[in-house]
Amino acid sequence: MKPASFEYYSPASLTDALQLLGQHADTARPLAGGQSLVPMMNFRLARPAHLVDLNGLQELNFLKVANGELCMGAMTRQRALERSAIVAEGWPLLQEATRHIGHIHIRNRGTVGGSIAHAFPSAELPVVMTALNASFVLRSAHGEKIVSAKDFFIDVMTTVLEPGELLVEIRVPQSPSRTGWAFQEVSRRHGDFALVAVAGVLALTNDGSIDTCRLVFTGAIPHLSTKTEALRGQKPNSTLFSDVAHAAAAELDPESDIHASAEYRRQVSQALARRVLEAAAARARLNA
Repeated sequence: MKPASFEYYSPASLTDALQLLGQHADTARPLAGGQSLVPMMNFRLARPAHLVDLNGLQELNFLKVANGELCMGAMTRQRALERSAIVAEGWPLLQEATRHIGHIHIRNRGTVGGSIAHAFPSAELPVVMTALNASFVLRSAHGEKIVSAKDFFIDVMTTVLEPGELLVEIRVPQSPSRTGWAFQEVSRRHGDFALVAVAGVLALTNDGSIDTCRLVFTGAIPHLSTKTEALRGQKPNSTLFSDVAHAAAAELDPESDIHASAEYRRQVSQALARRVLEAAAARARLNA
């Protein structure tokens, strides 16, 4: 199929891109990697009258550490995360999850900001960014604001981004010592969309008890479980993790589709959550 007709723009700067997005507001869409938007346009599920191509904006393509945070431009390719020694050293959860995104050709083209802004329910990066307590810099022709990952996602493929506004930067704080992480995913085949994915970050106190834990599941929006509060002050053990995983999975309200039933997704979520908690606790002990 072919997309509906549209006007194409290739701005030379971020300022020009924001002016175009603001000028055309509701009828404009930014083009990043195009891995999701272009197929949607071909099937006419998306019909932007104005397409603003961001691929020429090198100012949105960077990966660096500043003030204890990993800072990346929205146009940073996913493959850059996968290959970065900086990410491997300080943000290994982010790198591990990135390896689950499609295939290498997808990651070569796909962008970090594009995946986050698209907010697809089975996407890995929104889940991991929520687990890592990331923040997103949003900019328009009228100003800038910073939104936490947990407040960014509203519904299926819906975020707080307003017409004329663009996600320009992602900032991920570095975890302190005695912090462990884990990521687990189940898909029909390697590279397919995740049926269920779970990310976790767990920190221990000096005496080896659990200080904080963030456990996040795929869903209509990334689901940050509230049941991990029961872990605070407890010593890590398999029974405790099994109980919390069971309670966390019971919070979920997954949908059934041709790929998996809601009950299957809930059961898999429970199993993966337990594995994530155990693996994160083991890594936290090693990082003491």
